[in-house]
Amino acid sequence: MILHSQFSAPELRSKIRKQEIRLGGNKKLKIYGLLSCASGKRMKRENRIFFTNEEEALQNGFRPCGHCMKEKYQQWKYQQLHHLK
Repeated sequence: MILHSQFSAPELRSKIRKQEIRLGGNKKLKIYGLLSCASGKRMKRENRIFFTNEEEALQNGFRPCGHCMKEKYQQWKYQQLHHLK
């Protein structure tokens, strides 16, 4: 997990180009998604966090974004409903 505030814009672009960062997330809402997601681009910088992969996001208790990762979100939601029963 990498906080957005830890890097300058050029450092961040370099990490994205090198694919060291593949997903973004909102640390307050515990949601992760694609770097191209319109919802993710609107969040405040201090809430933005980055992940190398989905496994890392899930291990840290984040859920998929319902906008840019609809299918994965539906799978996550289905699992959550069945864990409650």
